Amino acid sequence: MPARPTPPAAPPPLTEPVEDYLKAIYELETRSGAAATSDVAQALRVAPASVTGMIRRLATQGLLDHVPYRGVQLTDLGRRAALRTIRRHRILETYLTQVLGYAWDRVHDEAERLEHAASDDLIERMSAALGHPTADPHGAPIPTADGRVDERTHRTIADLAVGETVRMLRVSDKDPELLRYLAGIALQPGVEITLLSRAPFDGPLTLRVADGEPVVGSTLAAQVLIEPLPARNAQRAVTPTGDRNTTTDARPRSARKSAR
Repeated sequence: MPARPTPPAAPPPLTEPVEDYLKAIYELETRSGAAATSDVAQALRVAPASVTGMIRRLATQGLLDHVPYRGVQLTDLGRRAALRTIRRHRILETYLTQVLGYAWDRVHDEAERLEHAASDDLIERMSAALGHPTADPHGAPIPTADGRVDERTHRTIADLAVGETVRMLRVSDKDPELLRYLAGIALQPGVEITLLSRAPFDGPLTLRVADGEPVVGSTLAAQVLIEPLPARNAQRAVTPTGDRNTTTDARPRSARKSAR
């Protein structure tokens, strides 16, 4: 089993509301570069006046910086605190599904409640028991104990060309009904997806997923992140006799000659 990474010195203890604010601001900032007060209020379902007061407090504590005409951004200290909470949340979701047998559509709310109470030591023990996973059940990357996380952007099913085959990577964990629907049509992280057809005028998309051909709307398709299929080191060729055990050397002929 890999050695458990040693986390850096933990930031000072934060209250549950502060952790929720920092996590929401991180998610908004990741999407648009900064978090506007109105967007934070909508994400947390609180009054804009409450957000203004909390933002002032977090800025005083060195957790936020104001960005003129755009909103706020996390400082390094605020970012570390946000990623610490996100790590807890995603490891808890993974533990709930893999060890306790929860369905993927039921773990978000449980993790929301537990993430503020779980100690860093408990989270690291859970991570070790799981083999130090790098993604949660919904495909979201799990930040490392030292605050690193994969923040690459990805295409969605809505971006596919007809005939293109990819692998499902991620979907948000916040809509249980959507997650149940996706599970019902076998759309979960890791499955291969081929776009068979696309109706005109932003119409529905017909996919091939496992043995089925589900039809999804463009709005849903835009919520499911995808990634290219893993590169294959060698191509499998079919000989005239139908033998599929022949491996084709994909190198240029000159390279094959020089290797002899």
